[in-house]
Amino acid sequence: MKLPRRFFQPLAAGAPAPFRDLPVKLERMIHFVPPHIDKVRARVPELAGTVDIVLGNLEDAVPIDQKEAARKGFVAMAKATDFAATGTGLWTRINALNSPWILDDLFEVVSEVGSKLDVVMVPKVEGPWDIHYIDQLLAQLEARHKVEKPILVHAILETAEGVANVDAIACASPRMHGMSLGPADLAASRGMKTTRVGGGHPDYKVLADPAGDTPRVSAQQDLWHYTIARMVDACMANGIKAFYGPFGDFADGDACEAQFRNAFLMGCAGAWTLHPSQVAIAKRVFAPDPAEVAFAARIVEAMPDGTGAVMLDGKMQDDATWKQAKVIVDLAKLVAEKDPELAKSYGL
Repeated sequence: MKLPRRFFQPLAAGAPAPFRDLPVKLERMIHFVPPHIDKVRARVPELAGTVDIVLGNLEDAVPIDQKEAARKGFVAMAKATDFAATGTGLWTRINALNSPWILDDLFEVVSEVGSKLDVVMVPKVEGPWDIHYIDQLLAQLEARHKVEKPILVHAILETAEGVANVDAIACASPRMHGMSLGPADLAASRGMKTTRVGGGHPDYKVLADPAGDTPRVSAQQDLWHYTIARMVDACMANGIKAFYGPFGDFADGDACEAQFRNAFLMGCAGAWTLHPSQVAIAKRVFAPDPAEVAFAARIVEAMPDGTGAVMLDGKMQDDATWKQAKVIVDLAKLVAEKDPELAKSYGL
């Protein structure tokens, strides 16, 4: 563990200094692109203007014999599009630390497009030691290839050990951008009895108490509530972001929206989108409702310095509700910068 005075020092001579605070960016969706598929990669220049983050996936969903093609495809994709001009983040998900491809992933990507890369997503992070390894290696590569801004690290929470160490992972490095829930691998790691990728399960439910001959009402529960809550607390306590991961049933937009909305209400900044149909859902869900924004703006206006107490519409507002309102207003301003239509509805 680095001492506090050395926490923000570069880990290699010539590497850029870590950010003291995360760059302020709208990150409603992390849109996954398989860069080994030419026809999908060809649509990226047009796609970049419609999503907040484009992620080139080098790990799962890429066959073993296509790993090199995916890597080269990502480099070509990064070079072909000016992501900064559209305000779109450029990320890559590298292969797992125990795989034979991770070193080539990092060496080739950072050497070729390190200055354009915003975030490296690391799968199956189990403890702070995994982040320390990536942290040191990225610093060496940044220094070697004269990358001027630090590349951030995003951890996927998808093993039981990772969940147990979530707090230590969140504060392992100033490179930490955030974490995402990885429900499929996590389900396998925990021995959960489900083959679904995210979402609920009809057998995970509670029953109402018996009431004579009346059929008992049942309510399906959320398999991921506990893990998301732990992840959000760890991330927010350390000034980084939490994200819902994949929702695998592309045909069930309603269930996808419900899962995304639960995550949004609990504090997640965004979610993964694996299919174009999920982009619109993420845009809709991870932006505050105009009516909520209007009321939050009234609270902030009534309490400019965030102190004291006022009555609005018969309800008391104090410093705690002012903080809640400020979260909503600040998010609305970020969304408004990228979405002119929402800017109008927000009155911004």
